[in-house]
Amino acid sequence: MEGLVTLILAAGLGKRMKSKHPKVVHKICGKTMIEWVVDAAKDVGNNDVIVVVGHKAEEVKEVLKDRVKYAYQETQLGTGHAVKMAQDLLPEEGNVLILTGDTPLITSQTLKALVNFHIEEGNSVTILSSVVEDPSGYGRIIRDEDGNVIKIVEDKDATEEERGIHEINSAMYVMDIPKLKKALTMITNNNAQGEYYLTDAVEIIKEMGGKIGAFTASPEEIMGVNSRVQLFEAERVMKRRINYRHMENGVTIIDPETTYIGANVEIAPDTVIFPGCVIEGKTVIGSDCEIGPNCRIVDSQIGDGCNIMYSVVLSSKLGNDIKVGPFAQIRPESVIHDKVKIGDFVEIKKSVIGEGTKVPHLTYVGDAELGKNVNMGCGSITVNYDGKQKHKTIIGDNVFVGCNVNLVSPVKIGDNAYIAAGSTITEDVPEGALAIARNRQTNKEGWVQEKIKKGGFKLNGEIY
Repeated sequence: MEGLVTLILAAGLGKRMKSKHPKVVHKICGKTMIEWVVDAAKDVGNNDVIVVVGHKAEEVKEVLKDRVKYAYQETQLGTGHAVKMAQDLLPEEGNVLILTGDTPLITSQTLKALVNFHIEEGNSVTILSSVVEDPSGYGRIIRDEDGNVIKIVEDKDATEEERGIHEINSAMYVMDIPKLKKALTMITNNNAQGEYYLTDAVEIIKEMGGKIGAFTASPEEIMGVNSRVQLFEAERVMKRRINYRHMENGVTIIDPETTYIGANVEIAPDTVIFPGCVIEGKTVIGSDCEIGPNCRIVDSQIGDGCNIMYSVVLSSKLGNDIKVGPFAQIRPESVIHDKVKIGDFVEIKKSVIGEGTKVPHLTYVGDAELGKNVNMGCGSITVNYDGKQKHKTIIGDNVFVGCNVNLVSPVKIGDNAYIAAGSTITEDVPEGALAIARNRQTNKEGWVQEKIKKGGFKLNGEIY
């Protein structure tokens, strides 16, 4: 939006969070509070964003990097003082949208409406206000008999009559920059907190002849996060918004209350998400999938028509028509091609699984490449670690691996080979060969009776 700059106040200590980290870097649905606010501001059409940092500023900068400009407030002396620290970065003309870094539920739609209202009304200051049931702790919006805004009174400085007002200040504004800069030179810290209030600048601008207005938003959007309880409450709201958005886009979520979907997750229509699922990061899920119940998927790509039950998928890529689980784990850097079955109690680690391959149950595949239409028998293992470093197993197409087979890497199994059950394979197997690596079975008849005759033999719990 032309002629608009955004200033976000994010220098506070956040003592009530009881955290070693700055308040604004705590996450809501996988995204830090400050990122939610920056993204809402940029969606208004304003890429010129300034963030005032202070307490543990480097952590905030690590999150936002070079997406914004920074001003520094070394000592937290109030909101007016914070804006003073940034005034040299403000242009000489235009309007500034002032936001707080701990209000992650504010939406770009409300901010656009706020800015448009400010411009259309010809205001010098427009306050984003809200009418709440319990206004305790908030600054009150004071209006005259005609409904015009006169001033804002902080809760600790308010009279009993003023404390009965339910329209509150969200601490978000649009202000005329030249008038704001002039007012900042005139504010003092003569108040109960001994701080420089930005709200005093509003009253000064009015005394200078500026027009003051207020634009009302829902209480939900202006909710500030100052404690772990409020963090939970904000996350609950954001989770509902995200889940409802996916449902409106054609995704079935059986129980939104027990389903957690991160801010950046993409899900195609006609996929069904069962209860208890946690889907995080930059995960992309295709159409006609069934996810869950009780799955965790992080930073992964899932193709169309996949069925994943009671399983974990981390930083991996799955093709189409794949069945995973129950109780499987696909660890980072794995690539699973189309029509693969990963069964119960299977772990895949940093491996490529070819099209049509079956890894049905109780199997570990690590640092391996499996070709097409391979069958991994129950209990088969790629033995990839020698105590110092990892080695690779390569299995060709159409290979049958029997139950309880150990493939001791580095080893290569040729196409169409068979590995006999119970074998421990330490050498390459040629194409089309049958590999057997186990001792020949020997049956010693009458052995048990001989042991009983000699005494000291335990059979069915009895000592003979």
